[in-house]
Amino acid sequence: MQPRMWRGVVEEYREFLPFTDATPVITLREGGTPLLESRLGTPVGLRLLVKYEATNPTGSFKDRGMTVAVSKAAEARARGIICASTGNTAASAAAYAARAGLPCALIVPASGVALGKLVQGIACGATIIAVQAAFDRALDLVREAAPLLGLTLVNSVNPHRLAGQKTAAFEICDALGRAPQTLAIPVGNAGNITAYWAGFKEYRAAGRSKSLPRMVGVQAEGAAPLVQGHPVDEPRTVASAIRIGRPASWDGAMTAVRESGGTLLAVTDEEILAAQDQLAREGIFVEPASAASVAGVLKMGRARQLDGEVVCVLTGHGLKDPEVIQARANLPAPIPATLEAISERLSLG
Repeated sequence: MQPRMWRGVVEEYREFLPFTDATPVITLREGGTPLLESRLGTPVGLRLLVKYEATNPTGSFKDRGMTVAVSKAAEARARGIICASTGNTAASAAAYAARAGLPCALIVPASGVALGKLVQGIACGATIIAVQAAFDRALDLVREAAPLLGLTLVNSVNPHRLAGQKTAAFEICDALGRAPQTLAIPVGNAGNITAYWAGFKEYRAAGRSKSLPRMVGVQAEGAAPLVQGHPVDEPRTVASAIRIGRPASWDGAMTAVRESGGTLLAVTDEEILAAQDQLAREGIFVEPASAASVAGVLKMGRARQLDGEVVCVLTGHGLKDPEVIQARANLPAPIPATLEAISERLSLG
């Protein structure tokens, strides 16, 4: 038998991506993430599956798009890459730029970016610039700066990013042998829901899947511009990855929901943190933004607005945002180093 190793999303799905023989493949063997069954759907009558994107190289789904965007930047002989980020894009951009040997500039809001994400950028040698503004203004700045500085912008406004991110939809169809009935996904800048919908449609058009899912986009209540129908000037939520008030892919998200017969909804921070805790009790540790999709599905399930099979996208690892857990953790006081003390603490008698 010939050995088979996962090759990364470019080589696995090259026919669906904008690559030629002249494009260098900058990869960390991203993708190939597990689709896991969760017991959380049982009490509300759902078969709940989760696409655990935390196992990507930098711990989030962003790596799928970054392998394509940075590969194309290398093909174009870019001087370097630049992005605005609430954290995950920054971590991914820094890693793939380092892999390509390209300089990388990360423009981040001065407050509200999880340290676990910034550490990754620092470790990979990126230049980090904190600005006194929210993400939306930071994105405006890099869109102006990129052409002036001769850098390639690798936010999701770059179509190569979305081309790579759609591969997660392919993987779900490959795992199930078809598209799921419903797909629920956290929505911040809205690039991912746009990419997934494109992926499901392309796979059906290619004869790889015979159906399309209903798309459910979930936002945090304090950062829910799509749900409210207007931009949010000061988005607030514990889920820093979706703390965005003016999504760049607004139109794409609305198209995905409309064409699929889906819906948008908002969940509270309390619901997000509860879902994060519930997933962790199954051994699935995710950052708060990831848990938003599960919080939304459970909310809809309790209201009898969903049935059958649902796939929730879990976008990033819990270690991305450790402060959220640390703030709620109650570490036990130390005990004597004896078997008796351990037995007593465990209530074994």
